[in-house]
Amino acid sequence: MANKHFQDSYDVVVIGGALAGLASALTLAKKGKKVLVLEQHNLPGGIATSFVRGDVEIEGTLHEMMSIGPKECPLKIRKFFDEMGVDIEWLRVPDAYRFVDGKTGVNVLVHPGDHGNFETPAREIAEAVEPGNEELYKKVLDLLNLCGRVYDSVNILSVTHMSKVQMLLKHPDFVKTAGYSAKEVVDTFKLPQKVVDILSAYWIYVGDILENLPFTVWAFLMGDYLGYGSYVPKKFSHEMSLKMCERAIEMGCQVEFGTRVDKILVKNGHVEGVRLANGEEVKARYVVCSAYPDKAYTKMIEPLSEVPAGALKFVNSKTVGVTCFSVVLLLDDEPENLGIKDYSTFYAPKGMDLETIFKEYATEGPYNYITSICTNLANPGCTPKGTCVYSITALPRPEGWLGVTEENYEELKRKNAEYFIDQESKRLGVDLRKHILEIVIEAPCTIAHYTGAYRGSIYGYMHTMDDHIVARLQMSEKENFIQGLSFAGAHQISGDGMGPAVTNGRKGAKIILDMMEEDAKEGK
Repeated sequence: MANKHFQDSYDVVVIGGALAGLASALTLAKKGKKVLVLEQHNLPGGIATSFVRGDVEIEGTLHEMMSIGPKECPLKIRKFFDEMGVDIEWLRVPDAYRFVDGKTGVNVLVHPGDHGNFETPAREIAEAVEPGNEELYKKVLDLLNLCGRVYDSVNILSVTHMSKVQMLLKHPDFVKTAGYSAKEVVDTFKLPQKVVDILSAYWIYVGDILENLPFTVWAFLMGDYLGYGSYVPKKFSHEMSLKMCERAIEMGCQVEFGTRVDKILVKNGHVEGVRLANGEEVKARYVVCSAYPDKAYTKMIEPLSEVPAGALKFVNSKTVGVTCFSVVLLLDDEPENLGIKDYSTFYAPKGMDLETIFKEYATEGPYNYITSICTNLANPGCTPKGTCVYSITALPRPEGWLGVTEENYEELKRKNAEYFIDQESKRLGVDLRKHILEIVIEAPCTIAHYTGAYRGSIYGYMHTMDDHIVARLQMSEKENFIQGLSFAGAHQISGDGMGPAVTNGRKGAKIILDMMEEDAKEGK
């Protein structure tokens, strides 16, 4: 007997009510589709959420959002929210980042430009290394301007089909650099190593070092963050989740919480519906799945005989991206009284040997490349007067935590948390332990348990030279292994981050709309 909450059938079932799933639902509802969103938790948003400690609401994960831009110069994520009627109060982060190298002594605060202008960050980076060297400033500016042009090209090419000849004519910098790593392109500018180290700071936000990272991905990141600046929602990432969910319901979507999907039902190569954990079945010819393809193709498709061999080869060829270890502190004083001057700081206590850092990230820690965030410096009213929130984060690789057991889990958490607090106390010149009101530790296991994400990954599949946004765009149609099924999450084409998650949700919906059109033409 069918649950009274469910209709006889839906056009699309969206599995997961995080940012990507909700972006898919909004996109599909805008096209008039009957959409059911099924979320296993009692709240939307996945890790785009907040928690309460000591009667204070604290941001759970979001450091900063890309692709927002100011009202007068909106970028694609702000445009999408505006188009969908999702009203969010955005606050611009005052700086890009401070970079501190404990080995070389480099300590520089970098500010973003406005409207795609890179003069400010280029000047600050050059002056921090060789004051008054105009030639060095021009080299840094040339590199960042190249990033800006590639950034513009990616935004156009992600939504516009072009032949290779058209790409070469209209987007020459994109074409010329697409086959090279970030390090290979940066090396052609012959910059001092200290400049390269400063420019490398953001690698943690894509989870791979410049030697392995495609220039296209790095350039997009730099073009967005340094050309336009980043933003945070005034009421935390949970504001995004709630308002996207509310708007989806207003647009006719049905959203059910506390409802886990166990199986995606497939017959003769086409989706037929889903089966819930309680055994109920919901009919739908199309599904947007937020679970990783690794899980979907090995455990969720029923019967498993409907999974093509190509799908298993696809997931086995991917490298799962990074997970998260974060220490979130509610402190008993204003930031300035604790030596905290900057919103965002990247700190390499033992120097910027990225290969060593990357190898260290594949262990249980402790880690020697960390990012700290003081939410109050972008959002002054986020905690009661006389307090502040300070998070210290590393993004290790999942394989480092595969050997964690029930017996050593607490010890590992404590060891890493203590090391982080010690490092930041030393850098700030303040014993943070004496000021802690509340402490929350988010480990890879926390992510895995809360979201069900494969190995606790928050960054989907790692961007590598043979698997990055360009290759994914070229191969996207060949990776639709089951008709009626698409994916939306960090594991989709655009990769990691909350801004890309929204883009990935839109892409997942677009794939479904294309499939619907294809089925209609074939009379299915």
